[in-house]
Amino acid sequence: MFSLPQNGAPPQGTAGAPEPPPPADETKVVNLCTTSGVLDKSACYCRNESAGYPYTNLFIGDSRLGLRSDADEQLILHVAFNEFVKIKGLKFTAYNVGNDPEMNPVKIHLHVNRNNLGFEDIEDVDPAQTITLTSADLLESAPPIQLKYVKFQRVKSLTLFFEENAGDPDITALGALQIMGRTIMGTNMNELKKQG
Repeated sequence: MFSLPQNGAPPQGTAGAPEPPPPADETKVVNLCTTSGVLDKSACYCRNESAGYPYTNLFIGDSRLGLRSDADEQLILHVAFNEFVKIKGLKFTAYNVGNDPEMNPVKIHLHVNRNNLGFEDIEDVDPAQTITLTSADLLESAPPIQLKYVKFQRVKSLTLFFEENAGDPDITALGALQIMGRTIMGTNMNELKKQG
């Protein structure tokens, strides 16, 4: 048995060396919507979007454009990724700097790795998580909504079902969306397809 020197430092050599720190996670948390090459844009879509306010406006940084629904208040936004990702949180920003609060989304159901969900069947599928937003959650300065991380560890696609808004009978609107997470290294599906 050895004794520690008076300064509290472990003795030199391998016997008393501290354990190395665990390896850092693959990458830092980033906005997956604007990180180059992460979104599979050809597989993303939005059902019931207004032609003048498509979902692609969510990623350009101007909440006055944003996404708006068309025929009624419900929207289905499907975001697909080129590789598996881990999602930690979602940042929603109010449409038009919050000047139309009755159009704010309130209840959003999140579905992981489900393709081709439509309005006829989405209410019959259990979501991975349901989020209820307040107007404070939609401020630009508000932090992202944290997700149940264990359910969002291997995400190839995320489907957001905007079920209810704050009162407008016809239009749900959102100014911006950030999907905060990280890629899982080594799972680029396009690379796998090229090799196969």
